[in-house]
Amino acid sequence: MQLKILGSSSKGNCYLLDNGKEALAIECGISFKEVQKAVNFDVSRIKGAIVSHEHGDHAKHVENFIQAHIPVYMSTGTLHAMKFKNPYSLPFNMEAESTIGIGNFMVQAFNTQHDAAEPFGFLIYHPECGMVLFATDTYYLHYTFAGLNNILIECNFRQDILDANVESGKLPSVLRARTMKSHMEYETCKETLLANDLSGVNNIVLIHLSDGNSNASEFRQGIMEATGKTIHIAESGMTINFDKSPF
Repeated sequence: MQLKILGSSSKGNCYLLDNGKEALAIECGISFKEVQKAVNFDVSRIKGAIVSHEHGDHAKHVENFIQAHIPVYMSTGTLHAMKFKNPYSLPFNMEAESTIGIGNFMVQAFNTQHDAAEPFGFLIYHPECGMVLFATDTYYLHYTFAGLNNILIECNFRQDILDANVESGKLPSVLRARTMKSHMEYETCKETLLANDLSGVNNIVLIHLSDGNSNASEFRQGIMEATGKTIHIAESGMTINFDKSPF
């Protein structure tokens, strides 16, 4: 299994779990043309897409997926917040703590903490990549997870960088408050990871880093030292081997 990162920022988010035979799209915030390129225009192998919440950088291109006959799944709150105009072209709704099958992928949704209608994170299982945790745009996770093999987790900002940007006038104080109550801070990310059993984890991918309030190299080094795991900083165009075991 490969993880293909098509976008991981406020400009747009989309990730593909793809083994060349079937794929799952996580988020629909990137131009569908880019998604088509990522699967060599074999769109039929995308068995479905899951969307965490309604904000445009995560959900802007949902209707393009639906028009391509790709099932899209999201919370009921997200579906209502997006206000789809075409009643014949609607996503499917998911419930928190429920599990759905998408091809050979099994996806369980859980609630996250963000300024959105009903945001979700996801536990994704496939025989080839094992158990994958996906959590973005959440300032905290109320849960711990067992049996993880690969992790994609937001590491959006660090408090000292954010505060320095406010003090220097680069960032309005109102955005400081919103960031702290909608995105995951570096130390919170580290604590969240260490609260889980990481013994079976092969990859930790830090996603959705803020352009101005993060430091990618320091984040990677610090999380690597804390966890002892292989750490990646998500970048557009990156492909990572995402197998269940490293062998």
